[in-house]
Order: sequence, then C-alpha cells, then structure tokens
Amino acid sequence: METKSEAGTEPGGQNLHGTNSRLVQQEEQRQDLGFGAKISDAYSRLVNKDGSFNIDRVNERFWDRINLYNRLITMSWWQFLGWVLVFYFVVNGVFAGIYLLVGAENLQSSVDGQPYGSFWKAFFFSSQTMTTVGYGHIAPVSFLASIIAAMESMIGLLSFALVTGLLYGRFSRPLAHVRFSKGAVFAPYLDVNAWMFRVVNSRANQLIDVEMEVSLSRLEAKPDGTRYRRYHALKLERSKVAFFPTNWTLVHPITETSPLYGCTPEELAAADAEFLILFRAMDDTFSQQVHSRTSYRYDEVRWGHTFVPMFDGAQHGMVALDLNKLDDTKPAKLNL
Repeated sequence: METKSEAGTEPGGQNLHGTNSRLVQQEEQRQDLGFGAKISDAYSRLVNKDGSFNIDRVNERFWDRINLYNRLITMSWWQFLGWVLVFYFVVNGVFAGIYLLVGAENLQSSVDGQPYGSFWKAFFFSSQTMTTVGYGHIAPVSFLASIIAAMESMIGLLSFALVTGLLYGRFSRPLAHVRFSKGAVFAPYLDVNAWMFRVVNSRANQLIDVEMEVSLSRLEAKPDGTRYRRYHALKLERSKVAFFPTNWTLVHPITETSPLYGCTPEELAAADAEFLILFRAMDDTFSQQVHSRTSYRYDEVRWGHTFVPMFDGAQHGMVALDLNKLDDTKPAKLNL
C-alpha cells in the first residue's frame, strides 16, 4: 500500500531538502501576496486607494510603458473622448497640410470664392474623405491628390474600426462599482474589540457570491535584527455573502490568535502596517466575475470609533440606504 509523504520528505522518511528542511518548509508556507518580503522601506504604500499598485518600473521598454490599449480602456470617459477628438483633428490637419503641399488647385470645388481659405478647404475635404462622408462639392482632380485621398480613406476606415472596438470594450468591460469607507476603525465587538471597515455597492446592479480577503502587511524583525515585510491573513467574522443588496461591514475580531492582538497605534505605525483588501463578486448583469482592491494604512484607522448605521428608515415600502453615511463614525469605548 502506497503511503503519502509529508512536505519535504519521501515515503520512506528521507529528507528531500537536506538538513534545512524545517526552514525550507517554513519558507514555502509563508504567505506572500506577490510583493515579496524585501519591500521593507518604511512608509511606502503597497496598494493605492484606487486599487492600483504603488510600483514604479525602472528601465521599462517604451511600448510596455505606453501600454496603449490598457490606457485607452481604463482612462476616464472625458480623457478618452478628448484623445479621440485630438486624434481626429491632428490627422485631418496633417492631411490638409499634405494636400496644400501637393497644391490646393488639385482640389476642385463646386463653390468658388470660399471665405475660409485654402487650408480649411483642404481640412474639410480631408474630414469628408476620412469619414467616407463625401459630400461631393470638393473632389481631387489630379492623380497624386487621388492617391493621397485613397490612402486617407483607408486610414479613416481602420481608425474608426479601432475606435469602435475601444468603445465596445469600454462599454462591455465589467467593473465592480463598489465604494469602500475612507477609513477603518478599531471598535468594540461583542466581548472583544475588532478591526472593521465598510463597503457598499454604489449601483443598483446585482452582485452575488461576494467574497472578501483581507491581509495585514507589516515590518517585522528577524533574530539578527534586520527587518522584512511579512503578510498575515486576517480571519473575518464573515468573508462571504450570497447577496449584496445593502452595505457590508467587514469584521476581524481581535482574539489571542489575531496578528493584531495587543497592538497599539504606535506599534502599527512603527511596523508600517497596511491592510490590503481584495473584493470579488459575480456581476449578474455581465455574468462575469468582477473585483476591486484598496488598502488602509495605519494612519487611516480610527481607534475607539464605530460606524454609524446607513439605514434611513423606510420610504414607499422600501428600505432606504443613505450612501452618504458610508464614512460616518461615532466614538465608542473599547473593551478592556
């Protein structure tokens, strides 16, 4: 009968890692969220409030740093539409200049004596050619101008196909429109204290199978005195809910098994503590999983406060949830 081996040993008990098996096993079991243990500079945030990682890649290749598709998909709508307009006017301006270099007389107009001059005549012809509108009152009359117009019409078709794809990608991209409280709290909880934060779905779409993971990142000292960053998974009172119709207060009870047991605000500051949050859910609209990230630094935790309820009675037979109260707290005496 075949027997299973423990980590680091063969079935016969032979050590696979040699004399340092215990240390290797400890290293293999150490939790690491991907940041590594050597990020030990104090007061350096790992995850920004908007969920982006606070990492600056040095000596990155140019096109990798530009990351054009990702930027166009993730930037705000005003920025996206602004860049589309800039691209549209720049391309038409360039082709208008090319038509003028070839000669404005190569563009025949059915209306003579136009008040806006040769450049704008070429610019409007370029815009009509690029968008394939082609009103017909301006037309190329030379072979060279016709070649340029043919090239521009192809560039216009490709450009608008790309912009259409980007528009579809932006509209169809599922996002977790959830809001996290600006700060966390240390508050009384049952007969102990607890670390808490709050989250709410800012839209009326349905999120199901909602799951939350919370980790504590802090600097700790090795026996030789050197400091390294260590990560602790914080056990939540409830880490998963089936439905998410209202707000959700995440609670980590501070018991004797908690990494926060006996901690003071000064100790968290000295350890450069940061609470890393990962939110996951299934969006019923897109039938796809969505996620969001944020973090709380030690100086974003209010000690001796508790969250104010967000429910604001009932209106027209429905429960009223006041989103403006997401960050509201009130003083509360901690349990001794």
